[in-house]
Amino acid sequence: MKRVLEGTKTRLRPVLMTATVASLGFLPMAISTGAGAEVQKPLATVVIGGLITATFLTLFVLPMLYIIFNTKILKRKNNKPGTFTIVLIVGLMLVGQTFKAQSRHISVEEAVEMAMNNNLTLQSKDLSIKSAEALRPTSKELPKLSVEAQLGQYNSPKFDQSFAISQSIPFPTLFKARKELINENIKSRQIDKEVTANELVKQVRTYYYQIEYLQYNKAQLTSLDGFYEEFIRIATVRFKAGDIKKIEISTAETQKGEIDLLLRQNEVYLNNAYKNLKTLLNTSEDLEVPFNKDYEPLKAENVLDSSVVANNPSVKAFYQEMEIAEKNKKVEKSMGLPDFSLGYTNQSLIGFHTINGQENYYNSGKRFQSATVGVAIPLTFGATKARIQALEYEKQVAETNARMQQKQLTAQLENAFSQYRQDIQQYEYYTTQALPNAEKIVKAAQLGYKTGEISYVEYLFALQTATNIQLKYLESIQQVNQSVVTINSIINK
Repeated sequence: MKRVLEGTKTRLRPVLMTATVASLGFLPMAISTGAGAEVQKPLATVVIGGLITATFLTLFVLPMLYIIFNTKILKRKNNKPGTFTIVLIVGLMLVGQTFKAQSRHISVEEAVEMAMNNNLTLQSKDLSIKSAEALRPTSKELPKLSVEAQLGQYNSPKFDQSFAISQSIPFPTLFKARKELINENIKSRQIDKEVTANELVKQVRTYYYQIEYLQYNKAQLTSLDGFYEEFIRIATVRFKAGDIKKIEISTAETQKGEIDLLLRQNEVYLNNAYKNLKTLLNTSEDLEVPFNKDYEPLKAENVLDSSVVANNPSVKAFYQEMEIAEKNKKVEKSMGLPDFSLGYTNQSLIGFHTINGQENYYNSGKRFQSATVGVAIPLTFGATKARIQALEYEKQVAETNARMQQKQLTAQLENAFSQYRQDIQQYEYYTTQALPNAEKIVKAAQLGYKTGEISYVEYLFALQTATNIQLKYLESIQQVNQSVVTINSIINK
């Protein structure tokens, strides 16, 4: 124990100074947000964390281990663990908690790619496609082969035997019609996957840009919280000097409390958005949307061609229903054509039979053979015609729905572009006019309130005005981004 205390006195300052100087040297890299931060931050974080844990091990764990293994502490109280042992275990557990995996920065393109590879709904669509593809061999399916045996006295008092095989064969065009129908069903499943993928991409982008917006909103609210703290500080100084009343401090504290509530609400929204994004990506990995200094809105291509809307998977799905109805019509037509049948019979005719004027006896070993060929002609032509007519109506329904869907998407695209242009104008207004004015308002209000030229009501109104402008500026960027996401979803981009 004395050695540990003596070593602590002599080595505490050098160890702490060594770790502190090195950690401070890496601190600018750890908090940097400029170019190269994605490489510098993980490296600096690991080094600083290693220095902290190494210092902890040197100052606490190693002295504990020395005491435990070089004294008789473990032998006290029937060899029960001593205080140092418990402290050591707790210390090691705390050290273990410090080794957390670094969050991986992810771009929106990487998020979309990860969702396309990992999303469970898309995986189920792949299985659905494989299920349809597995039915390809059924296009050549024949009716079941019929095998019959007849035993007994069906020809004479003798016990005869008869074996017959028959096979029904559909009209050859049916096989081709079935194959085409299966191929169209496979294509329908593939288009269904495209519909799901398009919606998935839209959801991933929506949550990604929502997270980006909430991060900047958090930073802005934190900055505004600092303004109100400064407001409270100035009001407190003036209250102590007797210049103002207590109500001004209470008002400032109330406004700061509202900002704190907005911050907590923003944090809840941010956590929920991350959870929803990770669910879509089907990953438990710690992901982080990069937080850069520049927060700018997305840009949309000015495309209003109706042919672009035709590539939307939801429109293609209706047109594919038309193709499936057409192929079903061909199957029904082929099934309405005659079927052919082939048969073969082998039997015994036990008894005396006259052949060429001579009477001979035949036992069961003497076999008699015959073959049959037949044609099955459907007599109820009206039923086949009715089914074909019903499929024609289904085809017309799908075509009508396709045209309607295309018109709706065209209208949605025009509305989305109108909203996008409006959002851009709003963003440009905040960028060119509102934000510079907000900065001037805050500076003038702070100076005026410090010098007593304006009242706390005027100062509070100025802060609220600047707060609304700065928050609405971020909101305008988010609105532009959501408009672009909607446009890209409609044109399947």
